[in-house]
Amino acid sequence: MIPFQYTRASDVADAIKQIAADPSAKFIAGGTNLLDLIKYDVATPTRLIDISRLPLRNVEGTATGGVLIGALVPNTDLAYHPLIEARYPLLSRSILAGASQQLRNMASTGGNLVQRTRCFYFYDATTPCNKREPGSGCSAIDGINRINAILGTSQSCIATHPSDMCVALAVLEAIVHVTGPAGARTIAFADFHRLPDNTPQLDTNLEPDEIITAIELPAKGFSTNYSYLKIRDRLSYAFALVSVAAALELDGDTIKEARVALGGVAHKPWRSSAAEVVLRGQRAEASTFANAANILLRRARGFGHNDFKIGLARRAIVRTLSQAARGTPQSISDKKIR
Repeated sequence: MIPFQYTRASDVADAIKQIAADPSAKFIAGGTNLLDLIKYDVATPTRLIDISRLPLRNVEGTATGGVLIGALVPNTDLAYHPLIEARYPLLSRSILAGASQQLRNMASTGGNLVQRTRCFYFYDATTPCNKREPGSGCSAIDGINRINAILGTSQSCIATHPSDMCVALAVLEAIVHVTGPAGARTIAFADFHRLPDNTPQLDTNLEPDEIITAIELPAKGFSTNYSYLKIRDRLSYAFALVSVAAALELDGDTIKEARVALGGVAHKPWRSSAAEVVLRGQRAEASTFANAANILLRRARGFGHNDFKIGLARRAIVRTLSQAARGTPQSISDKKIR
């Protein structure tokens, strides 16, 4: 047992003051990821700062027609919130595809954004891992890498981001509200998570002494033509091998706007502006979607055990876009896509 102190933040300002004073401290809300990291000796905080009682649990409309989601809204509450179900059903379905009911009841919206990879070697403290110990090496590259990344990798890391919710937030182009000693700021969702490059230990562009206070959704929710598909090894609690969030705006059979993001394949939710541009003005049909899939995956690279993910992702993209075009969303996982 590694000893640590426990304190409770009285408000956001107090939380920031406490984390700034102790670089080895960690915020804890639901704790659904952090407690696992502590149990596996991956995280060894000297202090846990309880933020679970901060007033960050509201879901409310904004003056610009969007929605502001407090960072401590539990995943279950968010998935079933009337505003989210009606205007952002893609987000609702992605959340319900993730984790188990018990974990969704505890997990917070802000915590979901900063959860860490489930790479086998990251969780095995006896093996080299650049995310745990920078400069030690990446065991996954030449190891058992079936669950690892095929896009945006580096020689330092081939880990994936595990979130389902974040894949939908990438498509919806959410904005992350954070606060730190320097004051409040916003981060576009596309800029929040990082690729590994030479600093795989840095998952996000959130500063160590900042706290997420809210996630803002723009007015456009793609509530008609959307789909979320998650492919995993079993239908019960499991992380995605490949997931796809797709949103379309159609004019008859013609695509006016398209957004696609992949999960389970990169260090962050993966989008390609080139793939989305090529969809615009085209007919919503399988050949169009296959072309976009090829562009999305043109730089994909397998590492042996995960080579299958490239073909799996290609088929999943076509299927998800086809479902979105038909207005028949699906979030139930399949073991195979033929």
